[in-house]
Amino acid sequence: MEKLRMQTAGKVDKNIGIIAEFFPACVTETLIDGKLTQVVDFDLLKTELSNLTVEGDDERFQFTWADKRKSVLLANAPISKTLRPCRTDSVNFDTTQNLYIEGDNLDVLKLLQETYMGKVKVMYIDPPYNTGKDSFLYDDDRSITEGEFIERSGLVDEQGHRLHGREYRENNESNGRFHTDWLNMMYPRLKLAKELLTDDGVIFISMDESEVDNLLKICNEIFGRRNFIGQFIWENRTTPNDPSKLFAPVHEFVLIYAKDADSAMFAGVHKDTSHYTNPDNDPSGAWIKDNPSAASGSVKDRFAIVNPHTGEEYFPPKGRFWAFSQKRVAEWTASGKLWFPQEKGKNFVLKKYLTDLKSDRKPIPSIITSILTMHGTKEMAELFPDDDRVFKYPKPTKLLKTILAQVVSEGDIVMDFFSGSAPTADAVMQLNAEQGLNLRFILVQLNEECSEDSEAFNAGYENICEVGKERIRRAGKRVAELSRMTAPNTDIGFRVLRLDSSNMKPVFYNPDAIGQDLIAQLESNIKDDRTAEDLLFQVMLDMGIELSSDIKVENIGGKTVYTVGGDNLVCCFDTGITKEVVTAIAKRKPLYAIFRDSGFERDDTLVSFDQIFETYSPTTERRVL
Repeated sequence: MEKLRMQTAGKVDKNIGIIAEFFPACVTETLIDGKLTQVVDFDLLKTELSNLTVEGDDERFQFTWADKRKSVLLANAPISKTLRPCRTDSVNFDTTQNLYIEGDNLDVLKLLQETYMGKVKVMYIDPPYNTGKDSFLYDDDRSITEGEFIERSGLVDEQGHRLHGREYRENNESNGRFHTDWLNMMYPRLKLAKELLTDDGVIFISMDESEVDNLLKICNEIFGRRNFIGQFIWENRTTPNDPSKLFAPVHEFVLIYAKDADSAMFAGVHKDTSHYTNPDNDPSGAWIKDNPSAASGSVKDRFAIVNPHTGEEYFPPKGRFWAFSQKRVAEWTASGKLWFPQEKGKNFVLKKYLTDLKSDRKPIPSIITSILTMHGTKEMAELFPDDDRVFKYPKPTKLLKTILAQVVSEGDIVMDFFSGSAPTADAVMQLNAEQGLNLRFILVQLNEECSEDSEAFNAGYENICEVGKERIRRAGKRVAELSRMTAPNTDIGFRVLRLDSSNMKPVFYNPDAIGQDLIAQLESNIKDDRTAEDLLFQVMLDMGIELSSDIKVENIGGKTVYTVGGDNLVCCFDTGITKEVVTAIAKRKPLYAIFRDSGFERDDTLVSFDQIFETYSPTTERRVL
């Protein structure tokens, strides 16, 4: 039986594998810490790629900053963490397809790589704008100690005491690494996020002038300049914040990047056809006046059109040409598409019929108006009438619905890994109810503590996650009430998962570093405070099974058995497992069967384990933890 890895895969190993596939001679092996390890011969790789290389300090076009290389390494580095289910905070845990994940989004994005790579259709994020008052300073440098991080980041007061609460994460302009810290925070997260997008997937990123130029540069590097779709200019307010400056920024941006611009498709917006009428009862239906001339053409397109009633001749304006050929004149006159007046001095009319429209859609304009920041604030006030300021300046759901509707279709996954007060979940539930869709959301939010002087804290919310989860609960109830007749099956639930350290004790990952006498004393390689359901979700992550999958619990031979996604995955984490239990599970022919390596009743059960599966289900992958 193969042992589960129970930690994220290093991106470096994957990248070396890609190089080995295309340039096998460039990958060799060497001894590192006594272990044979694959490495890349970069000198040979340079030769393979080009006979002209740029090295050292040679001038070239590039965008770089302090610790950029570290941020790349950070995105690639594996972690030994897991997501633990929290039923008490969830809504409809057993039936919902939605996820709310609490924890550092960098680690969460790494954990989701195996399961959700290439599955997320659209992402919307509203990251810190780096205005000098943002709370985003994540401890991303795992190579230094916590004390070193605090010292380097200036997170201590004048007496050397550690700062807490809101001050712990602020990045203000007095910081000498003001832009660098923001870039090092954003770069690895966007790099990981790209891998989760479907081939036709799209990411929308809200931003203002503070970092929009740097955001464009890192997105061009990560997604590729050719995959830049454009940017919305969102007119989000009508009055200036500070009229004394005599300049009023009344907009923000929403940048749009695709995984592959050639595959991404936008829905556009409905064309306004209300101005089409049929005043003359034309049998071809409603029409509007069309421009009969065009800006380009040839001499033959400047012919005379004669009014059959008055004999008056019409020519195109100077420098223009008729937009149709001469032979069309008689045909369209007979059909009524060309209409001529019976009095001289009046122009003829070329009709454009409603039925001539090839599509009822047109491209969405890049400027979004009539949706203001205050609308998001009003929504929160309606959901939290007694605590209307629990979260400042949330994005309006109308804005999110407007942009999400451009790319989503039935069953798509929508992700937001800077979820804040969770307007994205609210918008997804509304879209599902209004358009009969079955979109799923994955929200990720750092459980940042609310400062003690904040209205959220005074309202009883200890961290931002508590605000977000409560917003989804209240918004879900509202959606359910409004759509009770039109969309009664709208999913208003969400399964809460919390980032935590691995369920496994250190001996699981480093058995060689622990003496055999100590190993013998250990009853289990699983931490004492972890439940079977905790183990199940870490296995799901490791096996690449969606975390919203259907989970059933049953008793087989007195043992608790979990089945996920039908019989796709069958797990039993109990001890004292007998041959009868193994046989019952094998007869189900699951795709995967997972057990604890110390869970079998007797040694002979373990010995006959593979034989039982070879008899009843030889294709089942059997693994232990």
